[in-house]
Amino acid sequence: MLETYWDPVWLTLKLATTTTLLLLLVGTPIAWWLARTEHWLRQPIAAIVALPLVLPPTVLGFYLLLVMGPEGWVGQLTEALGIGLLPFTFEGLVVASVIYSLPFTVQPLQNAFESVGDRFLEVAATLRAAPWDRFLFVAVPLARNGFLTAAVLTFAHTIGEFGVILMIGGNIPGETKVLSVAIYDHVESLEYLEAHWLSAGMVVFSFVVLVTLYALNGKARSGALR
Repeated sequence: MLETYWDPVWLTLKLATTTTLLLLLVGTPIAWWLARTEHWLRQPIAAIVALPLVLPPTVLGFYLLLVMGPEGWVGQLTEALGIGLLPFTFEGLVVASVIYSLPFTVQPLQNAFESVGDRFLEVAATLRAAPWDRFLFVAVPLARNGFLTAAVLTFAHTIGEFGVILMIGGNIPGETKVLSVAIYDHVESLEYLEAHWLSAGMVVFSFVVLVTLYALNGKARSGALR
């Protein structure tokens, strides 16, 4: 019973950690490009990145289900590669979470990179630092608070996902039954005590996340004023 009770917790933490790490890898070059480019595609790409903020999760989940299903091009590709279909698997949850949480990684990083400005990068360029060195050893350290904010927001947002997760993963214990789905399942079964404990834990976690973010942003502003 104890193992079954904690399974959604560990699965949710695993999903949030995997999603956060993948998005930091994928989102960083996107944010850097959006912060530095003046290409005409900048606004359309920024709008695509921000779409999950305004789209209902069920709409996003529905189209992901079609694309990754047996008739979709992604589903046909994964089957041709021998991976199988992604819906109703943990891997499918990761793909959906990466897409749904994309703006929570890209936007803080983009703001951080924009705040770096050109001065330090131009100084590094005069010292013959290569573009990769300027990015890795100048821009990234100066944008460290943006990385912390992006990581915390992405992790917390993934933990709270429900609609897109339910559409893509369903309710398979040990495979796709994350915390938000487990709470829904308990309420549907009139198991209010179990739902209360899980919900209260998420409330406390969300509060801690917000306090941490405000503390980090407060320290960053204090350091900037000195």
